[in-house]
Amino acid sequence: MKLATYVYKKLFKKNPPYWYQKGFLSLVAGVIRKWLTNSIASNCPINCIRIFLYRLSGFKIGKRTFIGMHCYLDDLCYKMLTIGDHVTISYGVYFACHGRNQPDYPIRVEDHAYIGMRASIISKNADGSDRGVTIGKRAVVGSCTLVNRDVPERARAVGVPCRILEDKDPSNG
Repeated sequence: MKLATYVYKKLFKKNPPYWYQKGFLSLVAGVIRKWLTNSIASNCPINCIRIFLYRLSGFKIGKRTFIGMHCYLDDLCYKMLTIGDHVTISYGVYFACHGRNQPDYPIRVEDHAYIGMRASIISKNADGSDRGVTIGKRAVVGSCTLVNRDVPERARAVGVPCRILEDKDPSNG
């Protein structure tokens, strides 16, 4: 890749993009991971095989977790997404740990959380912190919700951007 970096600098008179610094094998592995997660795993109708393929791609997924079909798990930052035990992630949920001109931040989904259909979880926390986003234990994220802040334990998050609705009864659930 040093030759490619040299040629890029000579042709375009500026520094090459960040991915020029990666080795050839890591670039190939990234393409295979993208194909495996976005084409094969997300379209697999059997959950245990889908989870196996995501784990094979490097994602940290807990026991007895359900991930619905057509979910997008950020394959560029697969080490920054952690999903706990007994989590239910519905159809078409979108996880993004990176964005343009921003650093990568982690996303953590803790045990027994539920994420509704077509929700989007982005790791850039709305409070400006650099710790990413955490969805707490037994938290519920509603359908089509944009999660851009932490969701506390046992809370419900709804809307775009999400509003946090606290659970008043601790004996519930």
